[in-house]
Amino acid sequence: MKLLVIGSGAREHALIRSLAADPAVTELHAAPGNPGIAARADCHPVAAADPAEVSALAVRLGVDLVVIGPEVPLVAGVADAVRAAGVACFGPSAEAAQLEGSKAFAKDVMAAAKVPTGDSRLCTTADEVAAALAEFGAPHVVKDDGLAAGKGVIVTSDTTAALAHAAECLTRPGGRVVIEEYLDGPEVSLFCLTDGEAVVALAPAQDFKRARDGDEGPNTGGMGAYSPLPWAPADLVDEILEQVARPTIAELARRGTPFSGVLYCGLALTSRGVKVIEFNARFGDPETQVVLARLITPLAGLLWACATGELAAQPPLSWRDEAAVTVVLAAEGYPGTPRSGDVITGLDGVEDGAWVLHAGTRLDDAGDVVSAGGRVLSVVGTGADLARARSTAYGALGRIGLSGSHFRTDIAAAAATDSGHRSQIAH
Repeated sequence: MKLLVIGSGAREHALIRSLAADPAVTELHAAPGNPGIAARADCHPVAAADPAEVSALAVRLGVDLVVIGPEVPLVAGVADAVRAAGVACFGPSAEAAQLEGSKAFAKDVMAAAKVPTGDSRLCTTADEVAAALAEFGAPHVVKDDGLAAGKGVIVTSDTTAALAHAAECLTRPGGRVVIEEYLDGPEVSLFCLTDGEAVVALAPAQDFKRARDGDEGPNTGGMGAYSPLPWAPADLVDEILEQVARPTIAELARRGTPFSGVLYCGLALTSRGVKVIEFNARFGDPETQVVLARLITPLAGLLWACATGELAAQPPLSWRDEAAVTVVLAAEGYPGTPRSGDVITGLDGVEDGAWVLHAGTRLDDAGDVVSAGGRVLSVVGTGADLARARSTAYGALGRIGLSGSHFRTDIAAAAATDSGHRSQIAH
C-alpha cells in the first residue's frame, strides 16, 4: 500500500513512524513533511491546505490512501478534492470538519444528538459577551468560534481578561465567540476512528495545555501527554462511545454530512458525569504521540478501513501493556512569539524505549537541524509503567540541546503516583 501523509508536525511524524512499521506499507510520502519525517518518507514541498495541489500530488504519486493530519487542510476541503480525484482519503469532508471549524456548529450537533456538554452562548457583540459572562459567572470560558491551533480558548476568573480575549476574537473576519460554563474535573482525550457508521475507540490519553508546571500560564497547543490513565473508570471508553461518539456520528449521517476519519473527543469528567469540552476532526497533538506508541494493531489497515467503509469488519484492536509519556520541547518565546533558527543538538543520543518526533524543525544551509516553530520536538518515552516511561522521556530530553528552550517537568507526574490527577484543569 502506498500512502501520502499531509502535514509537517510531530503528530504527522508519529503517524509516519507507525505506518513505516506496518508490513502492508510499501511506499510512504509526506507533504510537506519535516527533517524527521524525511528519514522515513519521501517529502514533497506542497502546500498542505491547497486542495488542488494535494489532490494532484496524490494522483501523480499513484498513492492508495491519503492521510490528512492537521485541521486546516480538512476545513479547507482537501479531503473532498482527494476523493473527487478518485483517491481514498482518511479525513472528513469540509462540511463535516465544521465540527472542529465552528464551535457553534459543534454545539448544535451535540444538542441534536443529546450529547452531554456545557451550556453555552454564541456571541457576536461585546454586549452579548458581557451578558453571557455575567450569566455563567467565574471561572470564565471564552472560545474563538473558529480554528485557533489550540490557543483560541481562555479560562480565567479575571473578567477583564475574558472580555479582552472575546474582543480580539470578534475583530476577526466573521468573528464570533462562544462563552461556556466552566466544567470541573480532569480532562480526557479519546480518539474515535469511524467510517461514517462504525465507531472504534483508541486508548484514552490526557494532555497538558498550559505552558508551565502546575497548569500555570497561557494555553498552548499542548505541552505533553500520557497514556494509559490508571485513575480512569474501567467503563469510561464504553461510556464515551455510547453517550458521545456514536450519537455524534449518527447525527452527522442523519444530516447528510457523514463524518469519516477520527473524531477527537475532548472531555471533562465532571461531578455531574462526562461532558464534552470540544470536538476535533483529526488526531490530537501531542496525544497521538503516546496513543500510537501503545498501539500494536497495524495502523495502515485501520485508516484504510475508515476511508473505505470497512471498519466494522476489523478485528478488535491490540495494545501494549506498557505506558507512554511525551514531553514537548518548546522554543524560547512560545506560546507568544517563538524564536527560530537555533541549532538543535543531541537528536541521536536517546536511549532504548525513547524516540524524538520533529514538529517545528527545518534544515539550515549547513545541513543542521534548527528550530522553526513554537513546539519544536516531542520526546516520547515508554516503560512498564508511567513512572518508568516518564524517566525514559525526561532522560532523553536531557540529552537534547536547544538554546532558550523550555518544557514542563510535571507531565504525568501525578498520574505516575496514581494520585492528584484531578488537579488537571478542565475547561
